[in-house]
Amino acid sequence: MELKELVEQFAHHVAAQGDCIRDGDSRKGNKHARKYGAALEALLVRGDSGREALSVLLKHPRADVRGMTASFLLRYRTEESKAVLEAIAAEGGLAAIGATLNLQRWAEGTWSLDPG
Repeated sequence: MELKELVEQFAHHVAAQGDCIRDGDSRKGNKHARKYGAALEALLVRGDSGREALSVLLKHPRADVRGMTASFLLRYRTEESKAVLEAIAAEGGLAAIGATLNLQRWAEGTWSLDPG
């Protein structure tokens, strides 16, 4: 599968999971989480080329997609990812929770979403 297609799948399923969470449908949301997880895994096994492809989503219009992307790219694009997460955390809302927690884990040295 092409990198661009994997990135599109990741973004689609992160957004869809966010919609399901907002609507209170955790069962359907979990299905989307598995699908974006599979797309992410396929990107990360390609090394830095997969991470670079994913990095275009740091500018995605949806905060949940930007935040999830930044959370997984903290080691690879540290300053840019931290800036994205800090902005989302300051905005408030559902995406702010994950952004805040991932920034906290990063600061504590316990972050491990992309061990490299």
